[in-house]
Amino acid sequence: MEAQQASPDSSSEECTVLEALPGKGTALICSQHKGKVSVLYCLACENSVCEDCMNGEHAEHPTDSLENIVDQQLAALQDRVDSAKNRLPQIRRAVQSLRDILQQLNSQRSSIEEDIHSSFSELHKTLDTRKSVLLMELEVTYGLKQKVLQAQLDTLLQEEAAINYNCSLTGEALDGENKAVILQTHKDVGERLGDLASQGLPLQPEENDQLDLMMEIEGLRKSIHNLGTIVTTSAVASQTEASGEGLEQCVVGQPATVVITTRDKSGGLCKTGNAIISAEVCTPDGSVADGEIVDHKNGTYEFQYTVKKEGHFSLALRLYDQHIKGSPFQIKVTSSPDDSPPTTTAANAASTGSSDGGARKRSAKSPGSRSRQKGVRRGGSLFSTPKKRVNPIEDDLIFRIACSSVGESVRRSCVGCLVTGWFLECKGDNTLDFSCWESISSPFPRASRGLSGRGLMTLSCDQSARDERVQVFLVRFQGNADVSDIFSNTGEFQSRFGVRGRLPGQLQRPTGVAVHPNGDIIIADYDNKWVSIFSSEGKYKAKLGSGRLMGPKGVSVDQNGHVIVVDNKACTVFIFQPSGKLVTKFGSRGNGDRQFAGPHFAAVNNNNEIIITDFHNHSVKVFNADGEFLLKFGSNGEGNGQFNAPTGVAVDVNGNIIVADWGNSRIQVFDGSGSFLSYINTAADPLYGPQGLALTSDGHVVVADSGNHCFKVYRYLQ
Repeated sequence: MEAQQASPDSSSEECTVLEALPGKGTALICSQHKGKVSVLYCLACENSVCEDCMNGEHAEHPTDSLENIVDQQLAALQDRVDSAKNRLPQIRRAVQSLRDILQQLNSQRSSIEEDIHSSFSELHKTLDTRKSVLLMELEVTYGLKQKVLQAQLDTLLQEEAAINYNCSLTGEALDGENKAVILQTHKDVGERLGDLASQGLPLQPEENDQLDLMMEIEGLRKSIHNLGTIVTTSAVASQTEASGEGLEQCVVGQPATVVITTRDKSGGLCKTGNAIISAEVCTPDGSVADGEIVDHKNGTYEFQYTVKKEGHFSLALRLYDQHIKGSPFQIKVTSSPDDSPPTTTAANAASTGSSDGGARKRSAKSPGSRSRQKGVRRGGSLFSTPKKRVNPIEDDLIFRIACSSVGESVRRSCVGCLVTGWFLECKGDNTLDFSCWESISSPFPRASRGLSGRGLMTLSCDQSARDERVQVFLVRFQGNADVSDIFSNTGEFQSRFGVRGRLPGQLQRPTGVAVHPNGDIIIADYDNKWVSIFSSEGKYKAKLGSGRLMGPKGVSVDQNGHVIVVDNKACTVFIFQPSGKLVTKFGSRGNGDRQFAGPHFAAVNNNNEIIITDFHNHSVKVFNADGEFLLKFGSNGEGNGQFNAPTGVAVDVNGNIIVADWGNSRIQVFDGSGSFLSYINTAADPLYGPQGLALTSDGHVVVADSGNHCFKVYRYLQ
C-alpha cells in the first residue's frame, strides 16, 4: 500500500501517517520519503522521522528511539487517563449533589406554591365569611328598623282608614237629615269618632333611616400589597468565610464569638440575611457545647458558644448543609485567659465589616443541643428589660407617682406626690389607677388660675368592661412649693369630673390632652371620634371634629390658639379654631414625607412649627403652620437618633426636641434640625413603654410611663 499523499497546505511536521506495510505489521511511514519507515523521533520538532530525514533537514536535531518515545507517551497517556478517571467519582458526587439541590429547589418551589395557594384560599374564605357576616348584620339591622317603622306605618294607616270610614258614615247621616238616622248614628258612631279624635297616635318617627357602611380598606389594601415575601440568598459554602478568636481558642465558661461572612459564587459579599447556617462544637467523645447563631440581616452572622471543660474541640460551620471554607476548625479550650494567644478578633471582625462591640450576650441553651439560628433581636423593646444607657448629661429621676386608692384615701395616698395635677382615668368607683398612661400636657399658668403651685395634666386609660366612670381628678398643691418639697404633706384633693359614655361631655377613650391659653382643657377622645373641651373647673363646653375625625390621638395648641389634632386612624393632622371651624388639614396614609403611618402626638415650637411623631414610620416630622413639610429625622433601630415607634414629643425653650421612644423604652433629645444630642437618663428607674411627655416651666421632663402604670418626673438640664 502506498503512503497517503500530503495535502498541498500540510507542513513538513505533519509528514507521517500510520500505515501497515506488508510483512512488517503496523509502522509509521514517512510521507516525505516513500516506503521509508520512521524509526527515530526528532525531539526538537516533536515528530517521527526516517533515516533520510536525518540526513536532510533534521540532521542537526537531537533524536531518540521512536520505540522509547512511544513507550513514554503511552505511559503518560495512561497516567492522564487514570487521572481523568479519578475525577469521575468527584464529578458524579457533584452531579448528584446538584441534582439533589435541584430536586430540593423544585420541592421547595412546589411547597411554597402550595402554601401561597393555601394562604390566599384562607384569606378568600375569611373575606367571604366577613362578607356574609356584614350582609347578615345588614339584614338584621335593616329588619329591626324596618319592623319598627312598618308597625308604626300600619298603625297610622289603620287609624286613617277607621277615621275615613266613620266620617263617611256620619256624613251620610248628616246629608240625609233623617232625625232617626242622626240619633242612631250619634249613638253608634259618635263615641267612636270621639275616641279616634282624642287617641294619641305615634306621629313622630320611632326609628331613623340610617344604614351606613364603614369600610377602612386603604390600610388593608396596603397590607395585601405588601403581603408575603420570597426569601432567598445567593450565598455558597465554598466562598463563605469565618473569622474571630473563637476559631482557634477559648476559655472555659466564657463565651467565644465567630463571625461568618457569606459570599456568592464570585466571592462577592452577600448583603442580605436569611441564609441557613448551622454550627456545632463537638469533643472527640461526641458531646456538644452550647451555642447560638444570630443573623445580622446584612450577610454576616454571629455564632457565640460556651465550652464547659478543657480540651480540643471541633467546630463545624455549615451553609445549606455544606462545610464553609476551612470547616471543620480545631479549637483549643483552656482554663485561663492567660493561656490564650494574642487576640485577632478585632482585625478579623474589621475584615468582615463587624465588630465585637456589637455583640450581645445571649442566654445559653440546654446542654447537648445544637445551635439554633435566630433573627437579630431588636433591643430595648417594650416587652424586654430596658437597657441602661450612658447619658453625657447627668439627669436624675425626681419622683414617680402611681396610685390605686379608693374614695377619700385618694387624698391621703397622693399627699406630697403631685404638683397641681389633673388626672383623667377610667377606673370606676372613684379609683385612681394609672394603668395605661397615654398623655401628659405641659402646664400653662392660666390652667391653674386661682390655684397655688403648677399645673400638670395627665391622662390614664383602662378599657376594662366593668369600668363605668371616666373622671378627671384635680389635686392642688398648696403654696408655691418646689419639686424638692414633693414629700411634704401640703397636697389636697380638689375636685373631679367626667363620666364614661358616648354623649357630648362624656368620655369613652381619652388619649391626648392639652391646655388652651384661656385655661380650657382639651381632651382627644379616640373612640368617640371627637375632641372635647372643658373649662378649667371641669364643666363641659363644646366638642370639635365630630364627623371629621376617625381616631384622634394627640392634641396640642399653637401660638394662634388653634387646636392641633393628630388623627391616628386617618393618618391626618387637623387644625381647628376653638369654635370648631376647620382651619386646614394635611397628611395621608403612606411612607412619604407628607404621609403618616399611625401618627401619635404633636408639639409646637417657638416658630409655630408643628412636630409630629410618626409611630410606624419610626420618625419625627416637622411642618409649618400651613402644613407644609419642612424636615424629618429618625429611622428604625436602637442606635443614637433611631426609633422603635416614637410617641410623645415636646420642645424646650431652646427649640430642642424631646421624643419618647416607646419601643426602645427611652427618651431622646434632638436639636431643632433633628440632630441627636443626648438621652434623658432613666437608668435609676427604667421606663417601660413611655408615651406622652411634657416639659414643666422650671425645666423638668414629665413622662407617662404606660408599662409601669405611672408617670415620672426627671430633671432635664437645658
